[in-house]
Amino acid sequence: MENPVIIFGATPLGRAAKEIFESNDVVVYGFLDDNKVLHNKEIDNVIILGDTDNDGFLKLIGKKCEAFVAVDDNKLRKSLVNMIQEVRHMQPVNAIHKHSFISEKAEIGHGNFIDIQVTVAPGAKVGSHCLLNAKSMIGVEATLGDFVQVGSGSLINSGVKVEDEVFIGSGVTIISGVTVGKGARVGAGSVVIASIPAGETVFGNPAKKVG
Repeated sequence: MENPVIIFGATPLGRAAKEIFESNDVVVYGFLDDNKVLHNKEIDNVIILGDTDNDGFLKLIGKKCEAFVAVDDNKLRKSLVNMIQEVRHMQPVNAIHKHSFISEKAEIGHGNFIDIQVTVAPGAKVGSHCLLNAKSMIGVEATLGDFVQVGSGSLINSGVKVEDEVFIGSGVTIISGVTVGKGARVGAGSVVIASIPAGETVFGNPAKKVG
């Protein structure tokens, strides 16, 4: 990546993304965040420039800068992604840690956060705007939709299908062949041995419906 990056979201996730970009010799131009209290302050020597809809900085995106959305709230994340796509007619870039492993036989979309020691195995497909936290593993021929969040140390085994907007907590194991429906939530440490309907929240070993 030749152009510098503007990070949307002066958040802990934004700080982690900044570290990833800089470790890959990509310059971070600055942050945009709607919390005006943060404006003109710095995160690790990079300034928070202004609001996410600041037209002066948005005009740089697609010409002189790339964009990355560092927000873990899916509703806000989707809103920012849509704005970048509609206003600047471009896709946010991936933030991929140099100490992750992405198989050459895997497929990944746009705008993903892929942290340290993440593994994406051969034949796996990761959609766009997903958050794959440290040491998570996406197994052979597993499929993740868009806006999926996978917690640290979670294991998505071979052939698993995870639909859009699913939240998977830290330390989760999902057994091969399971389908996790759109918008489902899996609590930390759970072991999922059966498919989960859309919108359902599960927890435990074995994971069972809660709420």
